[in-house]
Amino acid sequence: MTSKASSVPYTSLPSQPDSYPQNVIVLSYYHRPPNHILRRCLLFTTAILLLSASVYLLYPSDPAIQLSRIKLNHIRVNSSPELTLDASFSLTIKVENRDFFSLYYDSLVVSVGYRGRELGFVNSKGGKIRARRSSYVDARLDLNGLEVIKDVFYLIQDLARGVILFDTNTQVEGDLGLLLFKIPINGRVSCQVLVNTNNQTVEHQDCYPQ
Repeated sequence: MTSKASSVPYTSLPSQPDSYPQNVIVLSYYHRPPNHILRRCLLFTTAILLLSASVYLLYPSDPAIQLSRIKLNHIRVNSSPELTLDASFSLTIKVENRDFFSLYYDSLVVSVGYRGRELGFVNSKGGKIRARRSSYVDARLDLNGLEVIKDVFYLIQDLARGVILFDTNTQVEGDLGLLLFKIPINGRVSCQVLVNTNNQTVEHQDCYPQ
């Protein structure tokens, strides 16, 4: 008895497979976010920006101080009975209130020094500076009979050159009126002033805030 072989259909493999495989990318359906979520994000971003701007504008800062003018009224070195120095300065200080609230300063102190040693100081009365405004304060400093024994060698050298380098320090203290609160502020500026002893004028000054 013979058996009959069944025929099975098949497909032969290609002799050279395709060198460029095909990739299938399935894209998901895009869902637009609801309008109320977009509005919330926009409101939140706007609130953050407004809060940052308010903090930047209302945050208190110290006043800016500038030595606008310094005039040497007179300077004299006394050799008898001992070596002393007489000098007189007229100063104009500019105080700028950079905040959006009024500034009440209690005092303004200007000191003059020579080679790191303070010679004297003058204290000016307080006042008020409106928001975003500036005020000019005049002060006069008189130094009479100041002993310079320790610095006599340097002083003789400076007098021979015809110039003396002085140091000035200006400090203002007060309060910033922020609604119902008072915030203490403090501003300071230091200058190096080169004075011509022949014509009693200021040749150069270099100032920097502290």
